[in-house]
Amino acid sequence: MIAKTLARTAAALLLYGAALCSAHADVWGYVDAKGVAHFAAQKLDARYELFFRGGESFDTAKDIATPREVSVPTAPPALVAFFEVSNGYKQVKHHLREASLANDIDYELLKALIATESGFDARAVSPKGAVGLMQIMPTTAQRYGVSSDSKTRVERKLTDPKTNIGTGTRYLRHLLDLFSGSMELALAAYNAGEGAVQRAGNKIPNYPETQNYVKTVMQLYRMLKPPAMKPPIAAAVLPPPVRVRMELAAGGAVGRGNMPASLQAMPPVASAMQSVSLNERD
Repeated sequence: MIAKTLARTAAALLLYGAALCSAHADVWGYVDAKGVAHFAAQKLDARYELFFRGGESFDTAKDIATPREVSVPTAPPALVAFFEVSNGYKQVKHHLREASLANDIDYELLKALIATESGFDARAVSPKGAVGLMQIMPTTAQRYGVSSDSKTRVERKLTDPKTNIGTGTRYLRHLLDLFSGSMELALAAYNAGEGAVQRAGNKIPNYPETQNYVKTVMQLYRMLKPPAMKPPIAAAVLPPPVRVRMELAAGGAVGRGNMPASLQAMPPVASAMQSVSLNERD
């Protein structure tokens, strides 16, 4: 267990460093009449306003971006303050924290994913049948022990925030492990399916919806979790002083201008040795 946790931590550190250099996408969004926020990587219709402008390309073939300057958020106040005023978010953030710790996934990544998937609408249902905050398919939920019983169908169970977040986070953890910790590939698989990513050669599939989804979640994630400050470089540690004993032949220092007068004045003594201790670093 310890070895697995250490391996995850090492992979996360490497990927987090790589993520800082990866693509930034524009983020567009709007808040509907019910107070639910909708996000996308492009302006889907007239309701969408620019939430954040990113200035970098996103190359799904190479999965490498060319860094460029990124501007500050330009969103309307309702979008900027969404996470602080959203009742949907405030009601479930303790479940997010719990699932984040239990599955070793960044809280901010879960927050960005749910904002993109459902806008924190626990009763959201997609045209394909994905349910709840993390938009989980009933067949996926069954893989993690959520199934229908005599009283409640699985679709209904997935509208419960704790059940939904717990199940979706476990699935996301599986995807991160499957794709060696790559957030982009895990998110692509979350949207398009594991098989689609594998068939694409373990790259983001060439589906506009999936590409935009990955862009949106990753950009929101970076906005919610700014890069950590680098720790200060530790000063070089020098070895402790070593006491070196030097023996000078008596009288050898006589007449030298850089020696103390008391030593220069000492009379020579045959075969005698004077010891001088010096502090010197190796």
